[in-house]
This record gives sequence, structure tokens and C-alpha cells, in this order.
Amino acid sequence: MIDSTRVLAPIRPRPAGLAGDATVLGRATQENFPVASRLLAARSRDDLMAFYGYARLVDEIGDAYEGDRLAALDWVDEQLSAALKDPSQDGLDPLVSRAAACLLRLGADPAPMRDLVAANRQDQAVTRYQSFDDLVGYCALSAAPIGRLVLAAFGAATPERVAWSDMVCTALQLAEHWQDVAEDHAAGRIYLPLDDLDRFGVSSADLSRSAAPAGTALRGLMAFEAWRARRLLRSGAPLVHSLGGRSRLAVAGFVAGGHAALDALAAGGFDPLTRTPQPRASRVASHTIGLLGARR
Repeated sequence: MIDSTRVLAPIRPRPAGLAGDATVLGRATQENFPVASRLLAARSRDDLMAFYGYARLVDEIGDAYEGDRLAALDWVDEQLSAALKDPSQDGLDPLVSRAAACLLRLGADPAPMRDLVAANRQDQAVTRYQSFDDLVGYCALSAAPIGRLVLAAFGAATPERVAWSDMVCTALQLAEHWQDVAEDHAAGRIYLPLDDLDRFGVSSADLSRSAAPAGTALRGLMAFEAWRARRLLRSGAPLVHSLGGRSRLAVAGFVAGGHAALDALAAGGFDPLTRTPQPRASRVASHTIGLLGARR
């Protein structure tokens, strides 16, 4: 129960120029997977959208905010701390207060929400990863927390499911990075491991949109990285059948979205430069059906 006698710290106003709530939530239609399927119960759907809104707000700041990103991330962190004390107090951003209220009602660990802020702080300082293990370590902050919040929304968090979820979410993050090679390069970031660039004979300049179409070396590298992501998706796939009812369908859709994104990359000859690979709805549906019908 909230102690109404406790004095809460003043809440700073929303940073100027930050994308509005409707814009942030509207990004849900651009994801590789259905964020909150209409087949889910209303409460689960609302919780998923609440967590998505918070996560997308943090990512918008880290990736696209034109002001002081570190200061804005500090603002989110302060908002979260205040909301976890009392999500109904004045001055809180709706996206933060809504997610915090869900977290409190579910009795879930707030660590994943903190990790998302930490990942975006890291983005402001780290623009290259030497090894694949280094990149996976980053995904533990930027992607795995999403799956943990999803499991919390479904009331289904167990150590085994969390381990599978971490693999799935890492794979989904990798698939997104492989889609956005040219876009990330234009923003000064390279998520392809530097060790792998050297191994395949690919230079930083080869990742520029101006280098399109992708050369043989880059295509070989992308095929290798897509195989890695696909292997992680398959390793985490038992998560689907560990769940029941509508939550199983939702998680199957998440995994299927990752497979469909990798399918799109393969269909384009593993060229991420000529156009951004986009998953087809028919492929998402096909993979979802396959996952639901697969043996444990």
C-alpha cells in the first residue's frame, strides 16, 4: 500500500521535443511481430502494450531524440523511480506510470525496466562490439528484459522459461540489427561483430547504403549471422510449448516474427543495403502454425 504521508521528490517536466505517447505507441505496427494480439485476454493485451510503450519510449530517446539523450534517459529513470513509489502521482509520464502500475500489480521485478535504460545509456558510448559474445552481452540489457516483462504479463515466469525467453529475445534483437545494417551505419553504429567483419573481409565502408548492392563478402557474413540468429530462435522455441492457451499463441507469434525477418533477409540474397528486408505477414503466419504444431 502506498504511504500517502511520504514526501515524494519533485518530478522534472518531460524533455522538450520528445515524441508524444501516440507516436511512441504507434511504432507497434512496425515491429516484426504482433506486440499484443487481439486474441489475448484484454488484461494481458493491456499489460503488454503498457510494457511496450515504456520500452519504446526508452528506445526512442536512445535512438532518435535530438536533445541531450543522457539527460533524457536520466529523466526516464527518475520517472520510473517515482512511479514505482506511487504511479498515480501528478507529473508522471503516462507511458512510465502505466507500465509501473502493471509491474506493481503483477508483483514483478523492476530490474528489466532499469536494464532497458542502461542499454540505451550504453548506446550513447558504445557503437561497436568486438565479438559476438560482447554483442550478446549487450542484448542481455536491450532485448532479454522485454521477454521477462512478457512472461510477467502472462504470470508465467520460471527459471527455465526465462532462459528460453532470453535466447528468443536475443535472436529477435539480432534479426533487427541484421535488417538495419545500413541504417545503423548511417547513424554511426555497427552491430556486426568486428571479429566477424575481419574474418569475412568486410570493411566499415562496405556497410554503407552507398555501397549497394552488397558485395559477396558482406552477403556471406550476413548469411552466417542470420544462421546464428536462427539457431538461437530454435534453441528458445521450447518456450512456446511450455505455455498454454493464448499466451502460447502470442509467444509463437514473437518467435515466428524473427524467423520471417530472417526469411526476408535470405530472400533478398542476404543484401541488407539495397533495401531494408521486411518480413511478410504470410511468413509470420506460416512459422506460427509450424511452431504451434511442432512436437515438444
